Amino acid sequence: QVQLVESGGGLVQAGGSLRLSCAASGGTFSSHVMGWFRQAPGKEREFVAAISRSGITYYTDSVKGRFTISRDNAKNTVYLQMNSLKPEDTAVYYCAADRAMARILNGEYDYWGQGTQVTVSS
Repeated sequence: QVQLVESGGGLVQAGGSLRLSCAASGGTFSSHVMGWFRQAPGKEREFVAAISRSGITYYTDSVKGRFTISRDNAKNTVYLQMNSLKPEDTAVYYCAADRAMARILNGEYDYWGQGTQVTVSS
């Protein structure tokens, strides 16, 4: 059983930056694919980024060039560096873990956190 706890959300002006962190415990972090998803009010949860066990990364088109996902296996933590934030990035951001990248990219995962709110003001 893997437990995930996100942190780092907050209120930021458009054009600003935030770094989200997701600390994992209770499992073998390095054996899991990690992903970030987000859900805006009234919308479905959507894929944002994912990172494989070896560090290969994937991004949804709307965040390419602005967001960077990374992982530190020694600290059991995955990060999401968000730059050039836009009001449309406003959402609750969730960390997720699974053993298969195909599942993460398909919006499926075995473990997820409670989420952290990101609000971008215009």
